Amino acid sequence: MASVTGSSFAISSLSSSFNPNKAYLKTSSLSIKGISFASLRLKPATRRFSISCAAKPETVDKVCEIVKKQLALPSDSAVNGESKFTALGADSLDTVEIVMGLEEAFGITVEEENAQTIATVQDAADLIEDLVAKKC
Repeated sequence: MASVTGSSFAISSLSSSFNPNKAYLKTSSLSIKGISFASLRLKPATRRFSISCAAKPETVDKVCEIVKKQLALPSDSAVNGESKFTALGADSLDTVEIVMGLEEAFGITVEEENAQTIATVQDAADLIEDLVAKKC
């Protein structure tokens, strides 16, 4: 495990470029208390290179419906990816029931450590997609 201790921490600017045929991070460097660490340079990637930061809209929509059902919210209530369970009126027991509903609907098992990190619909949808991908 690495740790950094000190009063100053700086990361120089990152520059990146995307081309349909190539994707790469040009350079980055790290300087801690005047000590510079080597720059990073990644080689071009193939077209199969992709970055996925958020769950598919279909997954988010399905999670929204499950949350509405578990919390007995009206069908016209506004629930989206940014919706926090607590803001929707969920307590800790409701959150456990939501996670159980998600496990059943998606055929996954959510570990307790992961369940505790879920605060929003988007958090749940992202975790579900990660778990489904690992299951395959």
